Amino acid sequence: MPSLRSAAIGACAVALSLGASWSAKADPALPNLENLNFLQYTGSAPKNSFEAVNPVGWTGGHNLIFIVAPGTDPTSAVTACGPTYLSTYGCPSTLAIKGGYNEVEADGNPDYEEGFNYLVTGLTPGVTYTLSFYQAASQQRGFVGDTTEQWIVSLGKDGLTTCIGCGAYNSTFGSFESTYSNADPNASVVATPLMSTPSGGMTDWNYVSVSLTADDTSDLLSFLAWGDEGTTNNLPPMVFLTGVNSPSGLNNVPEPATLSVLAAGLLGFGGTMWRRRRRA
Repeated sequence: MPSLRSAAIGACAVALSLGASWSAKADPALPNLENLNFLQYTGSAPKNSFEAVNPVGWTGGHNLIFIVAPGTDPTSAVTACGPTYLSTYGCPSTLAIKGGYNEVEADGNPDYEEGFNYLVTGLTPGVTYTLSFYQAASQQRGFVGDTTEQWIVSLGKDGLTTCIGCGAYNSTFGSFESTYSNADPNASVVATPLMSTPSGGMTDWNYVSVSLTADDTSDLLSFLAWGDEGTTNNLPPMVFLTGVNSPSGLNNVPEPATLSVLAAGLLGFGGTMWRRRRRA
């Protein structure tokens, strides 16, 4: 039967190995992104349409896409759930992101929104990058029915576009599904995990990561809100985004530094038990 010291040293080795493996396999973060929390703008103060606020560095965002400011007062006109147009049943909770943040609030009905983009430079073609951010969901007040929501994200020479009603008929939502695409055939296009929001409810912030492979030294990072599987029955689903490339404050997955601390603690524990055993 192995001694406590051997067991502790073995656990330490496993923890260190996990940390080294995590570090070796982790893709680099998407570089040279600024104004990731939409705090810098040249137009109207939030809450207002994406184009009217005009967040620095971002392009596109026509139709029913808004920049909103978070807050705990649901009656505030600048919050998603406030009285300003596109008022939602719920406001996502306030996140403790360094430097503060604003949020993108987008109608997930393809009839009423389009992608918005950021030109990313300093890329290495063929390299896969990690992009992390927060997503949440709710519904516009005055409508009823369960909804689903997610973000479509792409990295390529072009931004995301939609084809309204080009997909199959969806009996659940009662309309034809739309489709999305990127005109760049080599673009990376991924979908975030699906959120399912009950009628009159809200799905609070969850932290997501996607992998995107560059096909040029400069590519467009593009986001598209996608609700009810692309149908246009207009419940409507509202999709939120903030904290692009921000660290997670919600998940409990140990990072390499955490694993190293764990390993050091296990080693110390093993040494203590070994000394106690010798004295005994």
